[in-house]
Amino acid sequence: MNNKDLFRINVGHLLNQAVGTIREIDLQSPRVEIDSDFKLENFKAMVRLNRVQQGILLQMSCEGDTETECVRCLTPCTHHLSAEFEELYALPHLRQNQDADNYLPENGMIDLFPLVDEYMTMEIPIKPLCAESCRGLCQECGANLNSETCEHHPQK
Repeated sequence: MNNKDLFRINVGHLLNQAVGTIREIDLQSPRVEIDSDFKLENFKAMVRLNRVQQGILLQMSCEGDTETECVRCLTPCTHHLSAEFEELYALPHLRQNQDADNYLPENGMIDLFPLVDEYMTMEIPIKPLCAESCRGLCQECGANLNSETCEHHPQK
């Protein structure tokens, strides 16, 4: 299953259900490629679809691991990301929904990929560290001070 299929959910059947009807969906994938620079390993998500008067309220929590590079020592490190969000997919024909951000597509298929991309990208640390105690690189010779000593930084 590719990324696009995993994140496409048919909600058309919920439109004929009573307000308050809920459907929950678990999504899992060993690897999700958001783009060429951003991949999530061990991706898991819980999607809750709630039929509300305005349309479909989507609530989602997702998590996964991504590879980053430590800003101090430049070694690869893994960060666990998680995000929770909700979005209303409004029925386009209702007057009260004219200013909605998202509308239900006519085919009843919601694509969660752009939402996962947006919310998980916001969770990537701005300055990722391999560890809080990372000592970084020597500014003189470039030695990784976490694993070696150099003449500029004698061992304490």
